[in-house]
Amino acid sequence: MIRNDAKDLGYFMIQPVRDTYRFNLARLQYIRIRNLGWLFFLGLVVCTVACVMCGVWIWTTYAHDFTFYLKWQDALVALSWFVAFIALGGAVLVMCFLHALRQGYTAGMVTFEGTNTLIVRDLSPENMKSIFWLMNGAFWSFVATLIGLVPAILVGWTLHITDPVLMIVTTGIAVLLSIAGLVLSIGATVVNIVGIFGGVTLGQRLGENRSYKLNGQISMRIDDFILTVSYPGHPESMVDLNLLTAEDQKKLLGLLHKRWIDAEQVWNPMLGEEIAYALRCAEQGLFVA
Repeated sequence: MIRNDAKDLGYFMIQPVRDTYRFNLARLQYIRIRNLGWLFFLGLVVCTVACVMCGVWIWTTYAHDFTFYLKWQDALVALSWFVAFIALGGAVLVMCFLHALRQGYTAGMVTFEGTNTLIVRDLSPENMKSIFWLMNGAFWSFVATLIGLVPAILVGWTLHITDPVLMIVTTGIAVLLSIAGLVLSIGATVVNIVGIFGGVTLGQRLGENRSYKLNGQISMRIDDFILTVSYPGHPESMVDLNLLTAEDQKKLLGLLHKRWIDAEQVWNPMLGEEIAYALRCAEQGLFVA
């Protein structure tokens, strides 16, 4: 049975043959998170365009003849274009999340499939914070790379000192510092490369469907209306039950409680109390979608 107003309220679907229960993301929550996502996306696109243009403008303001030292303008161009790169990468991740959000609205955020399988998606807006902090880490890693190259920029200034003795001394010090700074730059670059691979992994996992067997190995808990699911060898999932309608919250908690009883309470001895507390809160309207 499928309710006709499913897209307006988020729906609860029962397929008696397969004993499948599906709970979709509530419409109001979907619209709210989608709008936040699009604002974030547009901000990242504007940042990308602005940084690319800034880098192009700086590139046209100085000569590009070969030197054995780093020009400070080169550092600014690199910083501008790298910020554009991470902003563009962030925009791609936001689009991945928006796609998963749509799937959660149309194809289910939480699904009980039969009596032994739970399928969930983490569609919390906290995912966008994860994207931001990934970008933030990449930015500061690149800043560390540039800091390590600062002595190489100083060489370009020390070579223009008119006093020969002072020029040789300061240039020598700058070269020695450049060698030490190179170690810092290499380390920060390695961190950035690892972060790029981390971004690819994050994009693949944003809002993905995760399937868990409801057996003695699974562990569940509910804290602040967040359902946390853990299973050996699988990534942990955190599902914000506030993203469901009030009706679906109560139905899902009731089904979860029944399966916990049927499983002889092996998932978490305290889960029954946590479900009971969450149900009371849902009935009193303390948690609503």
